[in-house]
Amino acid sequence: MEPTDVETVFVAGASGGTGRALLGLLGPRVETVRALTRSPAKRSSLREAGADEVVVDDLLDPGDLVGALEGADVVLSAVGSGPGALFGSGRLVDGEGTVNLLEAAVDSSVEAFVMESALGVGDDPRSAMGTAFDLFIRPIQEAKAEAEAAIRDAPLRHTILRPGVLTNGARTDDVAVADPGARLWGTVSRRDVARLMAAAPVTPAASDRTFEVVSRPPFRDRRLAIDWRLPGDPERPVRIES
Repeated sequence: MEPTDVETVFVAGASGGTGRALLGLLGPRVETVRALTRSPAKRSSLREAGADEVVVDDLLDPGDLVGALEGADVVLSAVGSGPGALFGSGRLVDGEGTVNLLEAAVDSSVEAFVMESALGVGDDPRSAMGTAFDLFIRPIQEAKAEAEAAIRDAPLRHTILRPGVLTNGARTDDVAVADPGARLWGTVSRRDVARLMAAAPVTPAASDRTFEVVSRPPFRDRRLAIDWRLPGDPERPVRIES
């Protein structure tokens, strides 16, 4: 997929920190940014954050996701449960909700799907931080692993990002991106994750791959060299050290 091929991007989890960063980043770069929220009350704030269109639906009890995805080229899924969800019904948007979104994306002929996952998901060797994630929020990690597996099996281009501890810090564009099993640990800004998510569909080296992602510590000896690009500008590479 070329940068200019992306005209409509669908952002799930748009009201969260990574989602709002995506809206602000993509708004000036693509023709239509479509945001998903469960709450009608968030329509105006999401438009202010950069969404051109706002869809109200629930990934766990969806109404018409296929219709909501009509015409979308890319789905960026930044959905995620907080620890409080562990005491709920057991149905988690990280797993069941993401799979519902994926199936609708396939039915709608979406070309690329990008998921924000987490360190420690899956069976790859992991750092102590990834092990701690798995220990303390195991149901969420298992749900994310279920979604990751479904994404890899789906007939569309995908990228899965497994960030460390997410922060609300400024974008640094200095991010360690490594293959699963690199045992990265540390923090990364939601704005940095958003930039990688936006770039993944038009970055050839990110096609059908899963990455661990942190910015601090830098892990310069483990990071991959990838020429990340953003939609909408075929000439200018994204200045991300990775």
